[in-house]
Amino acid sequence: MKTLYWIFPCYNEEECLNPSAEKIFKSYEQLVAENLISKDSKVVFVDDGSKDKTWSIIEELSGKSKFVVGVKLSRNKGHQYAVEAGLEYAYKKKADFTITMDVDLQDDINVTGEMVQKYLEGNDVVYGVRKKRNTDSIFKRKTAQSYYKFMKRLGVEIVEDSADFRLLSYRAVEALLSYRESNLFLRGIVPQIGYPSAKVEYDRLARQQGETHYKLSKMLTLASDGMTSFSSKPLTAIGKCGIAFIALSCLFMLTIGILHLCGVYNFSIFYYLFGFIALNTGIILSALGMIGLYLGKVNTEVKKRPHYFIEKTTGDK
Repeated sequence: MKTLYWIFPCYNEEECLNPSAEKIFKSYEQLVAENLISKDSKVVFVDDGSKDKTWSIIEELSGKSKFVVGVKLSRNKGHQYAVEAGLEYAYKKKADFTITMDVDLQDDINVTGEMVQKYLEGNDVVYGVRKKRNTDSIFKRKTAQSYYKFMKRLGVEIVEDSADFRLLSYRAVEALLSYRESNLFLRGIVPQIGYPSAKVEYDRLARQQGETHYKLSKMLTLASDGMTSFSSKPLTAIGKCGIAFIALSCLFMLTIGILHLCGVYNFSIFYYLFGFIALNTGIILSALGMIGLYLGKVNTEVKKRPHYFIEKTTGDK
């Protein structure tokens, strides 16, 4: 029987952790009863430096259930690092395969049995793929679709409508952990592994308790990491300045053009020349900002700093 380590990254999830744990435990027991996973399988909650009672709840759950493990990071490092910490823990424990998913259970926990079946059929990677985005706002839906198209045009291999709800075999986790870049973009890395893979479609559910901690700013950062694998405020300031120059110069030329055509004022050619120079300056600064992003990426990678530190664990037997 194969051993599953079911990994749930958590950040300030005190409101939804207990209700979600009940559903997770029922699914775990069902998988064991159906002989899909070993009784030695574990449910791993990774606390990503939460500031609420998340860790206390994890310790309580671990004390009640022998198959529950808690891993506490020393500080908040972000969702991707929390997932990586869980995967590395499972790898050290020689888990046959892992499933990662968010603890809010917006990803449908009922399809995990199907994912396990796909793994038992010989697939090292099983992606959870959303059937549709009806639960998203129009803005989020359109930006997500545009982002996937843009990434594909850049040549990035990415599974559309698949986030971090996935199954990985032991050797797939081993391959994934060999990627040691400092800014993780797991959605782009996993498809590069190249082992046999499959997809399981599901309907994403609405969040039942608490509020999402994956705000627009975090989604934008993840999108930026996917394109450049780095985000640096001092360097991006140059690009932002360039964009401002472009916008202002276009507005300036449009304004004087309209005033000229309406006969309000007969502007000299030097006004148009000034606008053209400002526009070119903006383009140059934007290009420098993009170069700066990639230089920042190199600067971060060469330092080889640790991704995270584990402060303590519970239920680790």
